Amino acid sequence: MESYFLDWANLLLRWVHVITAIAWIGSSFYFVFLDSSLTPPEDEDLKKQGVSGELWAVHGGGFYHPVKFAVSPPQLPKHLHWFFWESYSTWISGFALFTVSYLYSASTYLIDKSRMDWAPATAIMVALGFFVVFWLLYDAICRIFGQRKNGDAIVGALVLVLVCVASWLACHWFAGRAAFLLVGAMIATSMSANVFFWIIPGQRTVISQIKAGQPVDPIHGKRGKQRSVHNTYFTLPVLFAMLSNHYSFTWSHPQNWLVLILMMFAGAAIRQFFVMRHGYKLGRNGNPLPYALVGVAVIVGAIVWMRPAPVATPVANPPVSGAASADKTGASGQNDFKSVQAVLEQRCYMCHGEQVQMKNLRLDSPDSVKQHAQAIYQQAVVQKLMPMNNATGITDAERALIGKWFEAGAATGP
Repeated sequence: MESYFLDWANLLLRWVHVITAIAWIGSSFYFVFLDSSLTPPEDEDLKKQGVSGELWAVHGGGFYHPVKFAVSPPQLPKHLHWFFWESYSTWISGFALFTVSYLYSASTYLIDKSRMDWAPATAIMVALGFFVVFWLLYDAICRIFGQRKNGDAIVGALVLVLVCVASWLACHWFAGRAAFLLVGAMIATSMSANVFFWIIPGQRTVISQIKAGQPVDPIHGKRGKQRSVHNTYFTLPVLFAMLSNHYSFTWSHPQNWLVLILMMFAGAAIRQFFVMRHGYKLGRNGNPLPYALVGVAVIVGAIVWMRPAPVATPVANPPVSGAASADKTGASGQNDFKSVQAVLEQRCYMCHGEQVQMKNLRLDSPDSVKQHAQAIYQQAVVQKLMPMNNATGITDAERALIGKWFEAGAATGP
């Protein structure tokens, strides 16, 4: 029952997390587009009000005319919409999901004893330490170098180094699947922390100054804009890290840390193209296509580099006709299943046997094995996701044996 309720918690939290992430990323991408597409106002009345940019757009059968006040509007409206619950809800649901999926079962999903033979409590504390330490170092980099000459370039370079170091450590300390997700969650935590510690407090300070009739300090808007831009470049790398847990060929690669870095770098480069393309259309900057081409080139290079080595095709047995063929096929199928059953008993029963049925799956019954043959083949042979982190030490030869049995018809009896 515990496994059953954990599955439901995982599903519902994942559902909420995806919904809130769509809302957060959508609003973030929209405002980056809006900021990049604003043009100086043409109406003299707008200029007198202090409008620094405007945009005309058509959507959903109507016309929209958003305007931006760079520092402050002439007066505050009665109703002012704040964009922060999307960020907070995404982080809260994401951390809850990470807790249910990885921290709660750290010995199964977080720890890879071939890398670090940690106690579960130690692994959990180190994993949480990634969130805190990365944020403190990233925030310090922004504080120290962000307002200097060429500050954006310096911050970008240092944050890249910081992400590379964190990726290397995570992939050498934790199970590959958990390491990728941990790095993504680490960066996402800093994104939400940017909103919580900088963007929203800065906006509240500006509003307080307007209400008090004081001059508005533009530094708060500049800092908030800087962190908001950082968040938009973090987005595609985080999304790759989150999606990678479905694709074992990424995190199970011998140099998985390099795979993670390359794909996150490609995502950031492609995002740069989308950020700059609006300004390019207005003649504000050069053609950003090279950024997209660099990102695509890195992805193509990773695909070529990671391609699996060719596997020799086994020679098929000569066909046998008549009743002898039927007898031989039946005996072979039965013998193959006995071999597969021995592998399942040694590698799978501890989680999918009589005592424990994780995911409500039992593999100690021939009927159940027959029913779930497709899933067994996909998880153990094609994707190599199971056993989780290969905790039971299944070999490639044993995976191949399961694959041969499935491809021959997945027989479980005469």
